Parts: sequence; C-alpha cells; structure tokens
Amino acid sequence: MKLRYVNILTIALTIFVLGCGCRQPKGQGDRIAIGSKNFTEQLIIGEMMAQIIEAKTDLEVKRIFNLGGTMICHQGLIRGELDIYAEYTGTALTAILKKEVIPNPDKAFRIVSEAYLKQYRCRWLKPFGFNNTYAITVQANAAEQQGWKNISDLVKDADRLVAGFTAEFMEREDGYKGLQELYKLKFKGTRDMEPSLMYKAIAQKNVDVICAFATDGRIKTHKLRMLADDRGFFPPYYAAPVVRQETLEQHPELNAALESLSGLLDDGTMRRLNNEVDQNKRDPSDVVAEFLQERGLRDVTRERGE
Repeated sequence: MKLRYVNILTIALTIFVLGCGCRQPKGQGDRIAIGSKNFTEQLIIGEMMAQIIEAKTDLEVKRIFNLGGTMICHQGLIRGELDIYAEYTGTALTAILKKEVIPNPDKAFRIVSEAYLKQYRCRWLKPFGFNNTYAITVQANAAEQQGWKNISDLVKDADRLVAGFTAEFMEREDGYKGLQELYKLKFKGTRDMEPSLMYKAIAQKNVDVICAFATDGRIKTHKLRMLADDRGFFPPYYAAPVVRQETLEQHPELNAALESLSGLLDDGTMRRLNNEVDQNKRDPSDVVAEFLQERGLRDVTRERGE
C-alpha cells in the first residue's frame, strides 16, 4: 500500500530498525526476518508464518512487526532487510506494480507472481485463502434509514457525510482517489485515521463512512454494513506469503512450511481470528498458537515441554 508519510519520527525509527540488525551476516546463523504492516490481521498472519516456520523447521525467526504501510515492507523485502511478509494481490497489482485492476483472482495472482519474480526476485507462495478487500462501510441503521445498499447510493448524500479513511487509502489509486473518480463521490469532509481508530469513530458517529476491511470482525461488533461495490472498483485482495528468492534458495524447507498454510483461512475464519485480538483483547501469538494446534499444525504442549 502506498503510504503518505505523515509522521517523520515513525518513519525514521522504522528505517533505523530495518537498517540496524534485522539481517544476520552470512554464515552467522539461520535467522529468518518476517515483517508485517501495522494492523491486526497483518500481526496475526505474520505471527502465523513465524510459528509455522518454528514448528516445522530448525530456523530461528526474527519478528519485525508493525512497520507501517506497504511501501516500507516492500522496500525492506527487496533490499534484503526482510525475508518474508504477507501481501495482498490487489495491493501488489495497483499500488506497487501500478497496473490496472484485474477482477479475476487467479489472473491477478498470476500477474503479480510473474512480475515480482522478474522485477524483484521475490516469490509469491500459495494464498492463505481469504480475500480482504476494502469495503466502504456505514452504520447499519443509517443504511436502513437512507436506503444505502450500494456505494453509488452514497452519491446523493455525500455532501453532508464525513468519511474516515486511512492515510494509505486516501493516497492509493485503488483507494479514495480512484473511488472518487469512478463513483463521483464528493464528501463533506475526510479525516485521516489509523485503522484501529476508524471503527470507534464510526460507532461513536464521529464519521459517517469508513474504508473497512472485509475480514474485520469489528464490522459485525459495531453493527456496520458493507456497501456493495456495484461498479466493480476494488480488485481481489487475496493474501499470500511473499518471500525473497534468495532466501528460498538458501532454505528450501521454508516452501513446505509456509505452504502448509495454503487455503487454511477463509473469510469467516480470518474474521474470527481478528475479532479475538481486537474485541477480546487477546495476544496475537496466543490466538495463532491455539488455531494452529486446533488444525493439527503445531503441538503447543510438546513445544513448551509440558
């Protein structure tokens, strides 16, 4: 995702973290650096990749999470400061590769896979299974009262509505820029918001519209409604591990470990895991360990020596 640099101190600290020791010098240990963006789902997926690698290989994992937006993670990957992070097909297609939206998920995956290998020497492994598309979202009771079912239904009321969008969404072509152009939306105002604050803001009626994530459990918790993308603006956003080719060549066992997660997470399952962290305030590592144990992919008791 294309990040607007609104916090210089955060960026500087991120660069410092990435540049100072997340990579081991060659020949000094088998350490795999896994990164993540700065929202709950990314923390869960990053932790899931870390735990499955620890469970199925002898490699040590360094967790470098909460790095901010897409471009920070992407640059860390192609510079060799990260070995792996989870990316979304629609994000890679539009925000990184600057290509047009491809509605077909298989074709989109093929295009980004081929381009990443050729341009960045990074390989897309098989997707986890869920599609975390952006979803223009409003309060359910407001949708009922105003007759909002589709995004286009907002046009007539947009001049009296305030939208709360993430900084990335505000800047991306597959975000507000493109959405505004296609749907001719002109809101009364927009506010840049951290992902974790959007849901509270709309629940408290501080904003009227947000750019929610389809797999976020808070949509149901806060009684929100996702509006149908009736003009087909948003591409598919299937998440998958993206790994440096050099790392896979040095540690081929990573491929089998990570692909044991392929197809493991549908939209409902991802929504449930997100909700465990966001609403039930559980630690992502505990949620992931429990989930992998349930699926027979990790023996937590044995690993803890109990």
